[in-house]
Amino acid sequence: MATSISVSRLLSSSSSVAKPLRSPTSAFTAPLSFTRSLAPNLSLKFNTRRSSSVSTTRSFATTITSAISVGDKLPDSTLSYLDPTTNDVKTVTVSSLTAGKKTILFAVPGAFTPTCSQKHVPGFVSQAAELRSKGVDVIACVSVNDAFVMEAWRKDLGVNDEVMLLSDGNGEFTGKLGVELDLRDKPVGLGVRSRRYAILAEDGVVKVLNLEEGGAFTNSSAEDMLKAL
Repeated sequence: MATSISVSRLLSSSSSVAKPLRSPTSAFTAPLSFTRSLAPNLSLKFNTRRSSSVSTTRSFATTITSAISVGDKLPDSTLSYLDPTTNDVKTVTVSSLTAGKKTILFAVPGAFTPTCSQKHVPGFVSQAAELRSKGVDVIACVSVNDAFVMEAWRKDLGVNDEVMLLSDGNGEFTGKLGVELDLRDKPVGLGVRSRRYAILAEDGVVKVLNLEEGGAFTNSSAEDMLKAL
């Protein structure tokens, strides 16, 4: 007998089997390898409704943990960075970064981590000129690291003014977006970080939201944002 399982809460691990959503309302089917590992003829139907429910049959459902959607206004928050000329910590608000501008905000689970350092940030650096040619005014990377770590990472990557590296050290902005990634139980002990994402906002309003499943890297690259412009 075939078994149907509804899933709408994605696991917050980068090793999760399902591909991430391109938007909070998209749907997809799990890889065949996953279904075969559970039972013969097992099929999964992913439900991305915001309200959670539990089936009375052999199925389960949860909710996608994101408080932000396309069409929403970005919540304001204060981010920080280290001024390389004075070594002073300075701040900037999300509202000032986005007001009257076309802005790309993308987040990484952590500075100096492999995918973030080797692919995510370098991709936006290399594509910065093309993104700006399509009208993007600001490109900023956000991470739940302090401003000193973000500055050390900027230097290590050789980033100049192509991309701003901003600290959400207390996870305030991440929490307001509802995209926390709990890595406290992982061996490396990263604590609570941010899920990977890329947002295109116009005058502070979300136009594109590419939210990854945990730390996966499948739909939040610079190339993905170029396709959306």
